[in-house]
Amino acid sequence: MSKPASRILPPTDAAIAEAAALLGAGALVALPTETVYGLAGDATSDLAVAAIFAAKERPQFNPLIAHYPSAGEAARDVTFDEKASELARRFWPGPLTLVLPRRADCRVSLLASAGLDSQAVRVPRHEVAQRLLAKFGKPLAAPSANRSGRISPTQPSHVAEELGERVALILDGGPCKIGIESTVVALLGGGPLLLRPGAVTEEEIEAAIGPIAHAGEGGQPRGPGMLASHYAPDLPLRLDARELREGEALLGFGPLTIGEAKLAINLSPRGDLEEAAAQLFAALRRLDRQGRKQGLTGIAAMPIPERGLGRAINDRLRRAAAPRSGR
Repeated sequence: MSKPASRILPPTDAAIAEAAALLGAGALVALPTETVYGLAGDATSDLAVAAIFAAKERPQFNPLIAHYPSAGEAARDVTFDEKASELARRFWPGPLTLVLPRRADCRVSLLASAGLDSQAVRVPRHEVAQRLLAKFGKPLAAPSANRSGRISPTQPSHVAEELGERVALILDGGPCKIGIESTVVALLGGGPLLLRPGAVTEEEIEAAIGPIAHAGEGGQPRGPGMLASHYAPDLPLRLDARELREGEALLGFGPLTIGEAKLAINLSPRGDLEEAAAQLFAALRRLDRQGRKQGLTGIAAMPIPERGLGRAINDRLRRAAAPRSGR
């Protein structure tokens, strides 16, 4: 376990200035976004991007998202077609990532693109992220601030638990409002592809630009969050549970009708998908930590409706439940 980070600071002007100075010196800073906390580094620096991969213990074939204060700034590094421009107009700033062709003079480290000719870009909505981007003046590579494959952080304490001294400073923006990562759409010719479902739903995307295809998982990932095993707790996760088994903690949704568990968290007793998405990663983290302390052997997740945000929640749960090497 990493040692706790030395400092978690409220996002005062002085803290933002210090964070920007640390980033300029090649250090890593954790920042809040509306989705999850990000582990930020200078996206234009090969060394800083390499430090992100090292801190997360992340496979270097898994691309990183570059964050910008505006679509205009992102357009300096990637090429927008008509559909990409429409998605940016409708959903930026916000929880949507676009994977677009890199420009020949793209400032972002090729390591952040995992050597591909495309780059994932996003304009976050969170006020603290916007302030830091404005102060720093360059794009920030900022994947989720956790070790690779682990549960994404939605509170500053989660970042400290996961990364400790690997991050120089954590800016405290409170709990993330959405709590689930951005939707990822690739527009690289041949029609738009949904690489990862998220807070911007498939229905909203299709209303903006028409039909969108679903990407398979074969080959090298074009965007983040495409590895089969991801967001994983240490305890095995069993999906679509309609009964409890001995030794299982319960991840519930709606009325708890499958029996009483020694340890249970209900993502939304009223069956609200937005509430469930915001609670998901914190709930998984708590069930995993407390369940291991209590000697439990697994986590049973009740079914989540496969509609709207439910698709994104189920995507994360399926990846969290996928077999992992060494498990």
